[in-house]
Amino acid sequence: MRRFALILFVAFELSYYLLIIQTGIVEHYLSDLKVISVLPMGGVIGSLLSFSLTMKNENKILFFIALQLFVSFFYPNISMGLLFVLGVSSGAIATLMINELKKAVASDIGLALGVSYAMGTLLFSYDVSQRGLIAITFSAVVLLSSRFLPKEILKNTNAQEHSLLVMMLWIFLDSALFETLSRDAFIPIWRLDFSYEIVLFHLVGIVLALSVNISKRRTEWLILGLFALSYLTYFLKEAYVLSAIYPIVISYYNVVILQTLLKKDLKTIGIYMIFTAWLASGAGLIFALSGLIGFIPAITIFLGIFNKQYIKKTEM
Repeated sequence: MRRFALILFVAFELSYYLLIIQTGIVEHYLSDLKVISVLPMGGVIGSLLSFSLTMKNENKILFFIALQLFVSFFYPNISMGLLFVLGVSSGAIATLMINELKKAVASDIGLALGVSYAMGTLLFSYDVSQRGLIAITFSAVVLLSSRFLPKEILKNTNAQEHSLLVMMLWIFLDSALFETLSRDAFIPIWRLDFSYEIVLFHLVGIVLALSVNISKRRTEWLILGLFALSYLTYFLKEAYVLSAIYPIVISYYNVVILQTLLKKDLKTIGIYMIFTAWLASGAGLIFALSGLIGFIPAITIFLGIFNKQYIKKTEM
């Protein structure tokens, strides 16, 4: 029962983030950075509050989900003040949610991600102005399931740990491509009847990440290679191929990031979330809105070379 509650907690909160915060609000306000910038600002504050507030984690979770549910009743016409509050609640919940996943086994994590990707993909084409019921329902499910979360923290696995810089690069690449695709009139893969294929390849990516055992360096180059193929198929406007490769890399790298974060304490998770979930993803959004996606391959090559040199120095 408690493991099932944890799966629902994670799946519906991740889906809420995708459908309401990342796409719903951003699209409703026509990607106006002056308005939506308060979301990541609040997210940073929320990440800090997640570990600095002196109360039990279960009470923090209840408080911040209640805030999220309250703001959801005003969707989609949310004021800038409430957008900031939503950012705070989202930043705190994301950090606390990852910390709760220390109580999950690998199959629970895989199932939670699979359900969230399926719901997010199948509901993606739903009109953003009509997602109010989704916002309220998903928040209510998260709130209810949070009352039945497991108590026991499981032992950390021998999963690989990746550097913050590498994880920021992955999220930046994902955010820039995702935000570009969601606005591209010629290749919006989530609105071109590829939904079931996208869900399938999301599941493939999850299974690969949880079952394939390769070295840390090969994992990082594999993820960069998959991103390179995703960008290439986007530039070539190969929607069908993109709908297969891109979901795999999204699922794969997210599992890898989770495996790294689950080895950290709550404070470190919160700090990492500031740099990854808010700063790196925000930079990707800015690149997408500014039409700078064509420069990203060169930036990636430079950072890839820098990371390779850094690894060599640390191994000497």
